[in-house]
Amino acid sequence: MSQKTTKSRSPETKLIRELAKILDAENLSEIEMEKGDLRLRVTRQLSGGVPMAAIAAPVAQAAAAPAAAETKDTSPADAAGAVTSPMVGTVYVRSSPDADAFFNVGDKVKAGETVLLVEAMKTFNPIKAPNSGTLTKVLVEDGQPVEFGEALLVIS
Repeated sequence: MSQKTTKSRSPETKLIRELAKILDAENLSEIEMEKGDLRLRVTRQLSGGVPMAAIAAPVAQAAAAPAAAETKDTSPADAAGAVTSPMVGTVYVRSSPDADAFFNVGDKVKAGETVLLVEAMKTFNPIKAPNSGTLTKVLVEDGQPVEFGEALLVIS
């Protein structure tokens, strides 16, 4: 049996195909699941309806790049210091409606500080600064829906 045939019949490939079917049936842009030490994330472009990437890797290891190369364009996510959303959800610039924003343009930010929250499935996920620097751009508004990989702000 060829290597190509073996890979296309692996349990992971079958599971990815099933997750892609669910994406299409439910009109979702992303689905992620974890079972034991296997973590899968399947995403697609909403306009095209075709799966963009499928990543399967043990949780403890870094995920391998998908086989299909993603096209690069000049988007805010490509800017040096851009902080992107790790998930689909709703972004919040403050911890509660009556609180001040975590940071404002021009503020100094330390690596590891929470700069935003992304709410997904009623869970608020802190988005932490990957590096220290100055917050130079905020690319989203409070309460705005965001996609996986979308640029949220720039720290330079």
